Amino acid sequence: MATSSSKRQSVLPRAPAGPKAPVNFSSSLIIADSAVLLGHHTINISSESVVHPRAKLDSSNGRITIGRRCIIHERSLLGAPSNDKTPIDSRDGVVLSDYITVDVGAVIESGGTNIGESSTIGVGCRVGRGAKLGKHCTLTPRSIVLPGERIPDFTVVYSNGTRRTDNRRVADLKHKTQARQIDVLRRLIPSNPAKFQ
Repeated sequence: MATSSSKRQSVLPRAPAGPKAPVNFSSSLIIADSAVLLGHHTINISSESVVHPRAKLDSSNGRITIGRRCIIHERSLLGAPSNDKTPIDSRDGVVLSDYITVDVGAVIESGGTNIGESSTIGVGCRVGRGAKLGKHCTLTPRSIVLPGERIPDFTVVYSNGTRRTDNRRVADLKHKTQARQIDVLRRLIPSNPAKFQ
């Protein structure tokens, strides 16, 4: 029969493995208490960006920079290690420009990986180390961008590997929608940036 102290220990949340990452946060950041930030390099998050519960930012393999009004959804991983060992010349692990959405379960590998402004990384996508996505790109769910791959502006990448150019030119509408979504999330996600500083 288990004692009451052993029952209490089994329900305690586990501490994240690894060192506490140095951070540089905007004062208007929304970051959930249950987000995980770890690593040796600085994690920079700009104004009005949102980090959902259980999102993981790992700066063990390089600095992470997140631009303005980005949304990092739950169970996504920024700064994942890569199996690709091709040498690269970069101190940055992952750089997200402004108005980026990283959806649930998406993985962005560390190592000079850049995501251009107003791009969307869909559910369960993987962006390889050193990949460069242009502005206004969309990765549909479960799409894969290979390490070092270059994706031009306005490209839609599908999970079956096909691609097309998005000619809708709805950037202004997307920016307004992202700002409204952030306003809603501000009321829904209790933010605790002090926990990470």
